[in-house]
Amino acid sequence: MLLWLLIILTLLCGFIFTKTTKGIPKSWFEWKTEFRYQYLGIAGLIHDAQYASRDRVALYKQPDRIAVITGGNRGIGLRIVEKLLACDMTVIMGVRDPRSAEDAVGGIVDLSQTKGKLICEQLDVGDMKSVRAFAQKISQTYAKVDLLINNAGIMFAPFKLTADGYESHFAINYLGHFMLTHLLLPKLRAAGKPGRNARIVNVSSCVNLIGRINYKDLNGLKYYYPGTAYSQSKLAQILFTRHLQTLLDAEKANVQVNVVHPGIVDTDLFEHSATTAVPFFKKLFFKTPERGSRTVVFAAIDPSIEGQGGTYLSNGGKGPFHADAKQPAKCEKFFEHSCALLKIKQYGNGEYPL
Repeated sequence: MLLWLLIILTLLCGFIFTKTTKGIPKSWFEWKTEFRYQYLGIAGLIHDAQYASRDRVALYKQPDRIAVITGGNRGIGLRIVEKLLACDMTVIMGVRDPRSAEDAVGGIVDLSQTKGKLICEQLDVGDMKSVRAFAQKISQTYAKVDLLINNAGIMFAPFKLTADGYESHFAINYLGHFMLTHLLLPKLRAAGKPGRNARIVNVSSCVNLIGRINYKDLNGLKYYYPGTAYSQSKLAQILFTRHLQTLLDAEKANVQVNVVHPGIVDTDLFEHSATTAVPFFKKLFFKTPERGSRTVVFAAIDPSIEGQGGTYLSNGGKGPFHADAKQPAKCEKFFEHSCALLKIKQYGNGEYPL
């Protein structure tokens, strides 16, 4: 009896301190969402441990390549930038505060010694005007872009609408990157060559598996729960990836797009969750940001996946993803809906919609 009580107490404490929010769920839907997150979290930790040996990336010199990354001043993104600079690339970071971003990178990379080149530009990926200005600056400065890593994101944040009227998870995690990719695709096409594709990497999450695109309330105006908004944005990235690759294949472009789950990683993204009360738990069981960056960089540079666009990657290999993303019609429907939201008439022509 005492053993059962101990087990129940342990499970209860585990649930309380790993919730997506610091508050208590207020409805059966919210409880169900939390239970699903618990299940995926445990499954994710097991997957990270099971495939730790293949979670590797081999870095090699690529001084002729130009990489663009959103975010990158903390967490996984910072370690991605570190690896790209180790490949001697020109790395352009799109960040809210360029000066602090350069300082953050300088804290782990000797910028006076590296042969890579770091450029920090202002970008708020949740603001379409900022996305346009960032893309214009890159397009006017560089003849090509070899890598685009759509990395910036938020998680479990309180409800907020952006200046453009979109829910913040949907705007920052997905829609801003959808627009940025559209604007930079001409430069990516210019970079790609037979046998050496330009690459786009969308950083998603295993919680795409419980995501649902709520066409009737994409912005959560009628009902909002942080975990639901986050999983919707992560599923959105995968639907986008799958259909974009279909379009690129149809035009025979030397560009591939992949989507990555970096693992369960100990970063500041968990700041709105209950895990902040048990930091030792994250240190003990979660990946470090360095480990979390590996599959993202693998997707960006590894020769073994050349030509394998549209693939969902986790821990250095293929991973499970949402059933809707396996249905081309559903991917196309959401892609077209996204174009309609942003008034994009021809996706990938690099023109900013009026």
